[in-house]
Amino acid sequence: MKLFDLSGRVAIVTGGNGGIGLGMAEGLAAAGATVVVAGRQKDKNAAAVAKIEKLGGKASAVEVDVTNEKSVDAMFAAAAKQHGRVDILVNNAGINIRKQPEDYTLDEWRQVIDINLTGAFLCSQRAHPYMKKAGGGKIINIGSMMSIFGASFTTPYASSKGGIVQMGRAFANAWAKDNIQINAILPGWIDTDLTRNARAQVQGLHERVLARTPAARWGNPEDFAGIAVFLASPASDFVTGTAIPVDGGYSVNG
Repeated sequence: MKLFDLSGRVAIVTGGNGGIGLGMAEGLAAAGATVVVAGRQKDKNAAAVAKIEKLGGKASAVEVDVTNEKSVDAMFAAAAKQHGRVDILVNNAGINIRKQPEDYTLDEWRQVIDINLTGAFLCSQRAHPYMKKAGGGKIINIGSMMSIFGASFTTPYASSKGGIVQMGRAFANAWAKDNIQINAILPGWIDTDLTRNARAQVQGLHERVLARTPAARWGNPEDFAGIAVFLASPASDFVTGTAIPVDGGYSVNG
């Protein structure tokens, strides 16, 4: 279906070498996009590219530190040089540090905010001229259920993920004139390395998640392929400034 066809489009996915990022990268590639897997770990990037190519997709890799302006500039320059354009940006790179609010150091606060929020700001800002030149583009920001809820052990993470939704809305207003749509995905409890650590650190988390989730399971990275394709494709050309939960019903189960 042409509405969801991404043939000829080039997508950069930060943190695309694992977890939700790789799930989205696989979906974009399956829809025809050339995917640039952007992450800090060269070997992990290469493994993600190999997996996408094994599935029949087109992909390349670039190392990036999303908190570093020169590194981000180099990422976009490399993608444009190799593939000729940049049409889609997925701001997925992120970290979490779980502590009670009174126990964080200022350096820990800054580390989470810098990667999760400032990194997405920097990548979006640098994407703008490439997308404007291409006649339009799509930016997909990865928020969290913590964009909606609070948790005692996620102060900087929740702050960054609430901020990324509002930042995206501001960008959506600013860049509608350039035919650039910006939306957020809010993952629920997804089975990734990050949440496996959470289950080890937070007693009873697994049971509480299953009890509240109507779908009665944790999500998988593959659950994000479809929403990524929708928000990256012409099917969503009149959708901008939104934040869409992908959580098996967790956020609507009061």
